[in-house]
Amino acid sequence: MSRYSSKYAFTCLATLRPSVVHLRASIRAANDAYVSRRAFWSGLPSILVPPVVFTSLLVGLWTYKCMMTVLFQDKIIYMPYMPPYARKEKIEDYAAVCKPVEWEHLHIASTDGTRIALCVGKISSASRQSTKTKVVICYFQGNGSSTPPRLPLLSNTLKAIEAQAVAHGQISDVEFVLVALSYRGYWTSGGRASQKGIEEDAKAMLKWIETTQTTASTEAQIFLWGQSIGAGVATTAAASYVSANIAGPRPKISGLILETPFTGIKSMLLALYPQKWLPYRYLWPFLWNHWDSQAALQAIARVDNPPVTLIMPATRDEVVPPGEADKLERIARSADLRTLRTDIIGALHTEATTRKEGQIVVAKFVWDVVSGVKSK
Repeated sequence: MSRYSSKYAFTCLATLRPSVVHLRASIRAANDAYVSRRAFWSGLPSILVPPVVFTSLLVGLWTYKCMMTVLFQDKIIYMPYMPPYARKEKIEDYAAVCKPVEWEHLHIASTDGTRIALCVGKISSASRQSTKTKVVICYFQGNGSSTPPRLPLLSNTLKAIEAQAVAHGQISDVEFVLVALSYRGYWTSGGRASQKGIEEDAKAMLKWIETTQTTASTEAQIFLWGQSIGAGVATTAAASYVSANIAGPRPKISGLILETPFTGIKSMLLALYPQKWLPYRYLWPFLWNHWDSQAALQAIARVDNPPVTLIMPATRDEVVPPGEADKLERIARSADLRTLRTDIIGALHTEATTRKEGQIVVAKFVWDVVSGVKSK
């Protein structure tokens, strides 16, 4: 062997030596762990082996499930993909049943630049040449499906509101516009749904209303209407809007419509999982989606002339426990907010305003608030 080849061989051996040492250490550690496990199981009475194995699997499963619940809470709470093909729905498919309400589909930029979709509906009338009041009703949907399937019920409610104005002989003085927000990640909106993002979307929609739906000669009033988790979006958006320190005149939020609401995600966890041995009720500190309507209503109550609140639960609600509406009503009244409540008898969670009686309740509330404000 030449002098150079010997030197090369020794260099290779020196390079490989740390790897070999590390491998031997790993083998020894694995062997020690195996010996420890074997000693544990061999020292355990055979009668205890099945319950120990079962308990270990159960604890491991629950731990895994809790971790996945926390990590994927956005996917669990927000379901824009349900039912299948919900994001491919089109306004045109529902236009015939919505008449005479005409709907426009448009996109705006959220406060962080995310492209979000709005549906704007109104009833055209030749009698409205110069309206004195424009009432804009902002609709925040529940956590599933998309906007187009909701347009028939929104159209029927808008027609019921117009009927109130006709009955009082003031249809030429007031124009009603309904704006439905598609949260980010829903329908044709971009991005992914989360509370932080949806809050920004609601702010962008209110800013869009402020800049496009108001004029110097027209008084503008805003109503925020939310269904289920949308009620939390409505209260949170209202609290942010009325608490903002912005100079100059702004449209007033005159009313809140909370359809099948709950006080917050934490409250729902405790209500749905009252058993103390279940882990879900203890996961609320790890949530980043809260939709805390209690805190929002208390913030709203601190401003002058806060909006009137309508709470509208469904008596056969299979999702939200009946105590949630009671709790929300107590919170609102204890904060000295003017609060009305109408239960929709026999309605399920999504039926409160698909039923005609629910649509009439919303229409009468809107008209009573609008006419009351105008008479002052």
